[in-house]
Amino acid sequence: MFLRRHRKHAAGETYEYWTLCESVRTAQGPRQKVVATLGKLTGEEPQAEAGWDQLEALLDGRPAEAAEGTRGGWRTGEPARQMELGQRPAPGPEGPRWELVDVRGVRVERARDFGEAFLGLALWRRLGLHTLLADLIEPGEEEVPWATVAGVLTVARFCAQRSELAIAERWYQHSALRDLLGVSWEKINDDRLYRGLDVLAAHKDKLCTHLMERYRSARPPASLPIPFRLLAGSACSSLFLLYDVTSTFFEGQAAGNEKAARGYSRDSRPDCKQVCIGLVCTPEGLPLSYEVFAGNRADVTTVEEIVCTMEEKYGQPQRVWVMDRGMVSEQNIEFLRARGARYLVGTPKSQLRQFESALLEKEGWSQVQSGLEAKLLAHPDGRGLEQFVLCRSTARADKEAAMLARQMEALTGALAAIDTALQAHPQADIEKVSRRIGRWQGRHPAAARLLEATLRRDEAGRACGLTLSCPIAPGQWAAHAQGAYLLRTNCTEADPAQLWRWYIQLTQAEAAFRTAKSDLGLRPIYHQKSGRVEAHILVCFLALAMWRTLEMWMRGKGLGTPSAALRAPAARAGWSRKSPPSRAWTWCCPCAAARASPRCACAPSRVPSGGSPNCSCAWAWSCPSAVASSKTSPPPRRKM
Repeated sequence: MFLRRHRKHAAGETYEYWTLCESVRTAQGPRQKVVATLGKLTGEEPQAEAGWDQLEALLDGRPAEAAEGTRGGWRTGEPARQMELGQRPAPGPEGPRWELVDVRGVRVERARDFGEAFLGLALWRRLGLHTLLADLIEPGEEEVPWATVAGVLTVARFCAQRSELAIAERWYQHSALRDLLGVSWEKINDDRLYRGLDVLAAHKDKLCTHLMERYRSARPPASLPIPFRLLAGSACSSLFLLYDVTSTFFEGQAAGNEKAARGYSRDSRPDCKQVCIGLVCTPEGLPLSYEVFAGNRADVTTVEEIVCTMEEKYGQPQRVWVMDRGMVSEQNIEFLRARGARYLVGTPKSQLRQFESALLEKEGWSQVQSGLEAKLLAHPDGRGLEQFVLCRSTARADKEAAMLARQMEALTGALAAIDTALQAHPQADIEKVSRRIGRWQGRHPAAARLLEATLRRDEAGRACGLTLSCPIAPGQWAAHAQGAYLLRTNCTEADPAQLWRWYIQLTQAEAAFRTAKSDLGLRPIYHQKSGRVEAHILVCFLALAMWRTLEMWMRGKGLGTPSAALRAPAARAGWSRKSPPSRAWTWCCPCAAARASPRCACAPSRVPSGGSPNCSCAWAWSCPSAVASSKTSPPPRRKM
């Protein structure tokens, strides 16, 4: 995304406004799309200015204007008065004002990343987490309040910081968070952050309860489309709960963690120990609660524990549990039914065979969306306690057909190579040849079910070749089942399209896992003690709540969804302290993401130096036009 300035000339005057744009791929090639019209940016008019003393209100989401009067964005202590139409506010009695300056006459000192730190802290405070922890944690002799330390940990995780050591040694020093919180860099060290993890972990249940209450009290914004407002209403009442399980692996032996074990790795790291995380969230992906399980625990065995935990903490209303087919077993279904819970779950692919005749019928299908149809079916037992939703998707059928073709091609090529080798060198060890064939069939199970390999033997009984055959003819069950899947529910909803929409919200839980792992640094885990691991996951959970809150706000404003690409420009929106225009040198360093001035026509050049005044970097950026016009020597370099 990028900002674009527009100019409009009318009646001899020039008007400027800004739009937020993004580049999208279309069939006609790349095109630029306007995401939002921003109008005039803050600071371009005196009415839009905001003073430093109003930063507290901005972080809490309150209007920038206080009860007292303001001038130029600064409080005056006078009663607020309504200005006349066209009247411009008087300049403030004190404090700096926004002015245009010649960048050749200033230099950058102690540049800090402001955008992402301000955004993370604002979300932390909008969720009320700072006040909750301040009430929960008793003050002691600590120099920095533990609620503040918890905020630093969570905001840093929101800004994709991977470890507490990186926060203490690098990130906090170059972040504007030190100015926003009023806590100096020297006070944020790794020992204090590790102790902060220990203190924060003790309040997990209270934090989860607070988030649920916060979601309930938040009304769906009117700017959301009607379907999203309906989903938001169901999320606030906690009627729909999405449940899924993922895993995250350790770096190291993790000998001090009893839950660390090797199991099915969703991160393709079977060589590492791991823990499993069960996440409960709303249809929008807002996280409600989570539990940490042993790394070798099967998904299906976690359902009873997570349901009981949620009922103990938050009561037992008529919730609808939405889970994928990895959680389904007859024991779990009976457990949910006995507790009076509703459920909507996926089913194993093998169960689809029971409804072969319904799948082949052409009548009774409801169009859910383009390329997707659904049909409501009664349970074969006839008791009416459950019903099934039979779905078939054209896109999914094409995907499964392409995957099967790729497996068939790979397996056929491997078996053809074995056939060629046996023809050249017949093998007397039949078991060895069978194991070789079995290894390739195990790598391509879908193709192995359709492709049969028969050994040919010569007069001496040796394996001398392979005969391949495909007994499944086109038009049989394997072809009809592509793109079809079955849902199981005890909900009384009679619209199969609505049931499908409820189930497809499970992708929000999967998206939450992707966000936590990729954007928030949930994996890998470097902590070795079980308590620190639990605290690390809690910090990632809170950062995920902030991220999803930002997503809902952006969706309501029509700004799309946040991503790492969106946060990068925000991070580069740094601030700095500028010296008076006494010298024509501009100093900064690569870590401040410095660029040439927008008003300078030259390109930045890289020149060797001893580093910027407040950075130990070996290189510094300079503006050639500024250097060329300077007749004074550069400012002296300083080291930290």
